[in-house]
Amino acid sequence: MKGMGNMMKQAQKLQAGMAKMQEELALKTVEATAGGGMIKVQANGKQQVLSITIEKEVVDPDDVEMLQDLILAAVNDALLKSQEMVSQEMGKLTGGMNIPGLM
Repeated sequence: MKGMGNMMKQAQKLQAGMAKMQEELALKTVEATAGGGMIKVQANGKQQVLSITIEKEVVDPDDVEMLQDLILAAVNDALLKSQEMVSQEMGKLTGGMNIPGLM
């Protein structure tokens, strides 16, 4: 029975740590670029896109598809980097334990 009490305490500690980590990840950002830096996308640890910067030199009304492709590439890269950041932070919190449903 004592083991169950310890396990509950560890679960509560993990839950509190996860709540704090989620708050911290909302403040951390990653940046991705496409087109040699002509498109920049910033995202946070909650996988939210915070900003998209487009240099005017890349805007060509005759080639909107290229601009769309560059934006899509930069957004996807920013979200991937954000997910990797979350995974790293989660690994620090759980000590590498593979706990299903946490991510």
